[in-house]
Amino acid sequence: MEMSVRARIRAGDSDAFGSLFDDYARAVHHHAFRLTGDWSTAEDVLSLTFLEAWRLRTSVDPDGGSLRPWLLGIATNVARNTRRAARRHEAAMNRLPREEVFPDFADELVGRIDDAGRLAAVRAALSRLRRPEREVVALCVWSGLDYAAAAQALAVPVGTVRSRLSRARKKLHKYAGTDLSPGNGNSVPGRGQIDGDRVPAVRPTQEEAR
Repeated sequence: MEMSVRARIRAGDSDAFGSLFDDYARAVHHHAFRLTGDWSTAEDVLSLTFLEAWRLRTSVDPDGGSLRPWLLGIATNVARNTRRAARRHEAAMNRLPREEVFPDFADELVGRIDDAGRLAAVRAALSRLRRPEREVVALCVWSGLDYAAAAQALAVPVGTVRSRLSRARKKLHKYAGTDLSPGNGNSVPGRGQIDGDRVPAVRPTQEEAR
């Protein structure tokens, strides 16, 4: 009897794991960008997510559906750790003597977001949310997970996801006039609105995965 994809990944099948990367790298990359707001950091989160997924492969249940919620849950944890490390680095740098800063004109060349103004306003509002609220927005609104899948990704009850998203919707409507209700035309830019073709070639090698 042929093994399921889940069973093959659990058993350490590198071909199955490569297919997993091909299927979900874009979704993980988009989710990472929406959590971090930085393309370079999102690429790091993408790479670390799949390396961590390989390390945790034996935790995959042989039976079940899509592994997308599992991967997005790992990416959420990786993004948290990445932000903590960035804050520690920033604090350390702030303790160093100041040097003259020259403008980085490369920022003027960034054109990866279709509606940069609206996303910038929403990101400013998102920064005022609590971290758990930001994460459910990224999973349910931007990545399109339902409540059950988001709960699986975050390892929390479904009711917790519902309440966090409800609070986030009210706060974002207050802060930025943004309605996150399903089907609303004024929702946050989601899948397909953020440079969907730009996924970096950072698929882990077999040596890295091991």
